[in-house]
Amino acid sequence: MNIAFVHDWLTGMRGGEKCLEALCELFPEADLYTLVHVPGSVSQTIETHPIRTSFIQKMPFVRKQYRSYLPLFPTAVELFDLSRYDTVVSSSHCAAKGIVPRPDAFHLCYCHTPMRYVWDMYGAYFGKGKLGRVSGCVVPLFANYLRMWDAASSVRVDRFAANSEHVRKRIRKYYGRDADVVHPPVDTRHTRLSASDEGYYLIVSAFAPYKRLDLAIETFNRLGEKLVVVGSGQDEKRLKAAAKPNIEFVGWAQPDRLGAFYAGCRALVFPGEEDFGIVPVEAQCWGKPVIAYGRGGVLETVNGHWADASTKPRRDATGVFFRRQTIEDLAEAIRKFNRMGFDPETVRKHALSFDKSVFQKKIKHLIQQRIGA
Repeated sequence: MNIAFVHDWLTGMRGGEKCLEALCELFPEADLYTLVHVPGSVSQTIETHPIRTSFIQKMPFVRKQYRSYLPLFPTAVELFDLSRYDTVVSSSHCAAKGIVPRPDAFHLCYCHTPMRYVWDMYGAYFGKGKLGRVSGCVVPLFANYLRMWDAASSVRVDRFAANSEHVRKRIRKYYGRDADVVHPPVDTRHTRLSASDEGYYLIVSAFAPYKRLDLAIETFNRLGEKLVVVGSGQDEKRLKAAAKPNIEFVGWAQPDRLGAFYAGCRALVFPGEEDFGIVPVEAQCWGKPVIAYGRGGVLETVNGHWADASTKPRRDATGVFFRRQTIEDLAEAIRKFNRMGFDPETVRKHALSFDKSVFQKKIKHLIQQRIGA
């Protein structure tokens, strides 16, 4: 089997890159294509594969401003020459699934989400107050083009695998296609059960608008509770300026340091809506409960008790959900959490069902079904 992977961009180790890493372990002989690669930004497992980039790689300021070239992404991925591969696996949350494989090749798309920038989260990225006068006129025009291209290019995929039931529904809505649900991998080998509580709540996230870190910061500003924020991104300057001294920003953390943050926290706070969200599963691997906005992938990964429910919490509860993205609802969820008790062993046991080996087995099965291996 001559196989290639196509991934949107390689600029850091986030959830999508952890999925790609598991694929690279499964098929160590595969070539890797991506729009932009910042050397050293992803794991050694990924870096050891032959990596081929697009013309976007040579554009000015690309290391930090690659998203600015979004209108060019369709052309860039379509220019990849994949004619020598009989199997192509795209790992896509933006444009990667739009590649042009040869007619007899099998194209499996592991879809993290249809292009969120132009579909249901268009407002979070380009809504009122987020664009200047010129960009406010231009962005709606290219967004319309990207929606049409994103839907049209979905026919080049032979089989979709969605990272959650939530994403499966969106694939059906925007592409008119069905998908197999394969939850993303979590490497549980380097986690352990921790009953430690060092008195802080934890966020691990890229600083993107839809992650709603602004909501968490406003809420913790009001509550005065200690919050540690692991991550960085485009909204970093604004978020830091809004935070009071009880909120600590520590940047991105290497695995060992990140594990220490998980082990010592009281609970993980997850204020945004994610298509799946590996971070809540990682936190639960350490026996840590999750306080999350009750929409999207967390409904599949967290056994949550609703903060406004008057019923007794379920025995296997691993977290608390809040219904609206408001300061009042998140604050009430935190207060509810403090009144509840969670068994770290129950929390960890639930998370282990998302182990990386389960992901790899399912992906391999989908490929072998098609090629008859």
